[in-house]
Amino acid sequence: MKGCRPLAEDEAAVVSQSFGGTYAARDKALFLLGLKSGFRISELLSLKVGDVYQRGRLVDRVTVARAHMKKKTEGRTVVLHPEAKAALAAWLKALQATAELLPTMALFQSREGVNRPISRVQAWRILEDAYATNGLTGKLGTHSLRKTFANRVYDKLGHDLVKTQRALGHKNVNSTVSYLSFREEEIDAAILAM
Repeated sequence: MKGCRPLAEDEAAVVSQSFGGTYAARDKALFLLGLKSGFRISELLSLKVGDVYQRGRLVDRVTVARAHMKKKTEGRTVVLHPEAKAALAAWLKALQATAELLPTMALFQSREGVNRPISRVQAWRILEDAYATNGLTGKLGTHSLRKTFANRVYDKLGHDLVKTQRALGHKNVNSTVSYLSFREEEIDAAILAM
């Protein structure tokens, strides 16, 4: 979503603890995997159980197949962050309590239809509800997860634009720059410090 802002560290922490109801484990896993992998919402929703759970254990790296990527030119593999791994383990345990885990099952299952993931709109509703529950304001959506990832990776890499570009899977560094253009607070601080 164009113009979405990233989540601050404290906002992300409070949102990750605010999912409730029957699908709390699913929703938390979706949130944390998006936040810690930088995958787009459509890429997250394309995942199957077999993409994250193989030979009786969670994988160390998650791959989204080329067919599910934005420009469909190549897939992308990301290391599975421990927080996302723990959330996925909790979701898979809850899912296993209702049905046998099959590699071809949609990871983020919908209540509607057989073996269908939730829709992008439903993912937005889930996140929008979590943002509203916590009183978060500003333009927030599903893409806020990817922008938060971009911001954090950029900072952790010492503001290395090329490495951040690679982490996001962008072909052009200008795309990466547009993700980081939300850093208005730094510009504001510089102006106020003059």
